[in-house]
Parts: sequence; structure tokens; C-alpha cells
Amino acid sequence: MDIRSQISMVFHLDKCIGCHTCSVACKNIWTDRKGAEYQWWNNVETKPGTGYPGKWEDQDIYKGGWEKKSNGAGNGESGDIKLKGAGKRKGLGNIFHNPNLPVIDDYYEPFTYKYLDLIESPAGDDQPTARPVSLITGKHIDIKMGPNWDDDLGGSPDYARNDPNLKNLTPAEREAMFQLEKMAFFYLPRICNHCLNPGCVASCPSGALYKRGEDGIVLVNQEVCRGWRMCVTACPYKKTYYNWHTGKSEKCILCFPRIEAGLAPACMHSCVGRIRYLGVVLYDADKIQDVASAPEDELVNRHMDIMLDPNDPEVIEAAKQNGVADSTIRSAQASPIYKFVKEWGMALPLHSEFRTLPMLFYVPPLLPVMASLSRANNAEQAEKLGAKTKFWSDDWLYDTSTEELFGTIDQARFPLQYMANLFSAGDTDMVRERLMKLMAVRIHRRHVTVGDVSKEKADGALHEAGLTAEMADAIYYLTALAKFDDRFVIPAAHREQAIEMMEFTGDKKGNTGFGFKEGTAQRGL
Repeated sequence: MDIRSQISMVFHLDKCIGCHTCSVACKNIWTDRKGAEYQWWNNVETKPGTGYPGKWEDQDIYKGGWEKKSNGAGNGESGDIKLKGAGKRKGLGNIFHNPNLPVIDDYYEPFTYKYLDLIESPAGDDQPTARPVSLITGKHIDIKMGPNWDDDLGGSPDYARNDPNLKNLTPAEREAMFQLEKMAFFYLPRICNHCLNPGCVASCPSGALYKRGEDGIVLVNQEVCRGWRMCVTACPYKKTYYNWHTGKSEKCILCFPRIEAGLAPACMHSCVGRIRYLGVVLYDADKIQDVASAPEDELVNRHMDIMLDPNDPEVIEAAKQNGVADSTIRSAQASPIYKFVKEWGMALPLHSEFRTLPMLFYVPPLLPVMASLSRANNAEQAEKLGAKTKFWSDDWLYDTSTEELFGTIDQARFPLQYMANLFSAGDTDMVRERLMKLMAVRIHRRHVTVGDVSKEKADGALHEAGLTAEMADAIYYLTALAKFDDRFVIPAAHREQAIEMMEFTGDKKGNTGFGFKEGTAQRGL
């Protein structure tokens, strides 16, 4: 085993209120300079929607992430993988013109307003206005796009209905979603996933991108970067940006200076909904290629399996032999990420089919359960029922009765297939399992705090979801009552070991600590 440590994150989508405080905190700290105006290392998208940049999930357009080679693909065996739109040959062919790059219109052209016109305009009968001007050309522009242009389903016919995750839904499911589009949506906050198999690192011709050995954070060396922008193509999440002013690529650095000081990243520290969790996980780096090459229907489970139990004596011993500090191991043992992802099985990665093995996991949103959706036989029936517990719109019944408060998961407002396209590579059973756990915790806590749900029903729900009352209370605590130190278990930084790693020439086996092998420290990595 090649045990390494990785800073990992969980976002609990049931708690996100879409306030964008995280985005503004990140913007104010890291991307408030010229050339970075359009860079949103942290952004919050409304789903269903096309996101930022537009349709970033559609890899038929952007060619991001990895794909399986023909050998071994489709026969249940692990085959090699290759970058979909980057790499040595493709990079050389596209080095002067890359057709797979998002253009500025896919983001938005950075702009400001001519505020001086409000002050310097001569007296007249008309009210002066501050027209928008491009920060790139300095000319007047018409604003057509922005980082949260589709916020709260604004402009849904143009955006929500073009969501790539709708591709596998039946016509009936699509119709139901768009009947509900004005009352049912959720927020999807996104940052760099700091993947175990990052396409951006593999694609860079100049070697400017690298993954830190001590904590797995993916960074860009600005002195080495030559602005080839292959990383922008290779990242399927489009979380690497090109600074048009400096000619360098930039990305989320997970606020590593803050982490090294024991502080949470700015987006997480400022989160109003307290949806964000950060901690250390231990994983077996020897399995990365096999996991990334797995058949699509096995990707998520094998991704989970690569993360190991930090309390296992064999794992602890192997981690120590590989240079992982005792304090890091203790942090992994207290990590909320391991609990959500492995111990409780409640969080899933975003778009595993991209094969980058992202280390940001999401607890899927259960969404409001105060209404379920069904088709009315006729308007008279709808009107009759509407006088009591339901209201009717375009032949659809929305049940808001107390009896339906804990309706089945399959009657949720959002089709399971839509959630599965986002979080489980299309496997609806994985999403259903996690939503059942969320529902079971709600039922259990309703029994405990309100008492209008019988103990038998609460215990039955927990049993069906594979939880115990103790686990449900622990989930409830970490979800609703957790303090700062419970949500962010940050390992101590070891500057002395980092300096030693850079100076050490390697032992007889070529190991240089922190998981680096074959004397990479000698090359300044």
C-alpha cells in the first residue's frame, strides 16, 4: 500500500441557501485583480441549469476529463485511460488553436460601468446613465451573461431546459420538472475538487500544475506556467482559468496559506448555511489507475474503496512508513469527511464519469418534502381535492397534506435519474440509498423532538435505511449542531518536514517522504 493523505471536502446541499457569500469571500481575497475579473474559483449554480461556464458538464463540447481506451472498455475489465481533449499528441496539434476551450462568451466579458458619466455629464433633460464597458476592449458592451445569470431559475427556458443532466429523463419526468421549475430547485456550490487523478496536472506541457504530496492540494506554479491553457480543456469541471492580463493559468488553491495556519478556507469559514466540511482522508495511491480505469458502473464504489479506515492498524503503520505525520493521522481519525463518505455512506462525488476521482463530495439534497406530485384525472377532481389539501395546475396535483409529509423517495420533486446523472454516474440506487438515510434521520428526529411520529415508524425507517438511532443522532449533530472544530478538522502543518523533504536526497529506496518516490524532491517538486 502507498498510503497518502488528502485534504477532502463535503458540501451538504440540503443546507445551501444560495446566498453566494462563499463566492464573494473568495473573490475578495484571491481574484480581485486585473485579468481575474471573470474568475470565480467558488461559484454557486442553480440546478437545473447550465452552470458556469455555460454547459460545462457537456464534454462533447469541451472534451474535458478522461476516457477509457478501446482495450478493456465495455467488457468489465479495467483498461487504460487517456485525456479526452488534451495530452501530448492532441496538445501539440492544438497548441496554437484549441477548439475545445470555452470562449469568453461562455463565461462573460469582464465589464465595469462608466460611473464618471453620472458626474461629468452636462445638464440636460435626460437622466444620465453609467453604461457598461468592457474591461478588455474598453468599448461599450451589452451584458449577456454572468456567473449567476440563471440564479433561482432566472431565464429558465434558455438555461434550465438546456441542463445536460436532463439527457436520460423520460418525457414524463421532464414535463414534471418543468411544471415545478418555479417552485423546486437546489443550489450546487462548486470549487476545485483537488482530484486524485487530476486531468489538469496530466495535461500541462510545461509541468506548472502539481499536486502537493503532503495534503493533495493541486496548485499552479506561476513562474513555470506558459499559458498553453491545456489545463482549462482537461479540467472537466472548468475550474482552471486563464488570466488574460498576465498570460498565466490560475485556479482555486484551497486557501492553503490559511490551512497551514490552522484556519478554514475563506469560502468555508464564511458559509452562512454551514454546509461545508473539511478534513483529511487516507487513501491508497497504488489503486488510482485501476480505479480511474474502472467500468462506469463501478466507478463510484471503487472511488469510495480507495479511501481507507484511518483507525486500521495496518493503514496507520503504512502511512507512517510513507512519511504521513502522526498529527495528520489523528486528524484523519476525527475527519467529518470519512464519516459522511465512508462510515455513514451519505455523500457522493460530482460526475464520477469524468474519471478524475474528485475529492469534493456532496450530500444530495432531499429537497422540501411538503409536497408530492401526481397527475389529476380531470379538472373537477383537482378542484375537489384542492379545497382540502391540494392545489392544481395544468393537470398536475401538488399534495401538501400532513399525511404525505414523509412520502416515498420515488415521489420526490426531482426525478432520481436527474440526481443520479449528477452524483452517481447514472446509478439511481446509490442516490435513493442516500436520500433514504436523510429521510430516516428526519423521521427519527421528528419522533424525538415533536413526538407525532411513532417509535415503531421511526425505528422502521432507520432499519430500512441501514442506520441505528445512535448513527442518526450523530448525523443530526454534525449536520445541524456541529461547532467550528467539528466541521473543520485541519491537520497541523509541518514546515520542518517540508524543508527536510526539499533538502533530502532520498534513501536507498528513493523515498523522500510525504508520499513522493524516486527522488522527486531532488527535482524541486
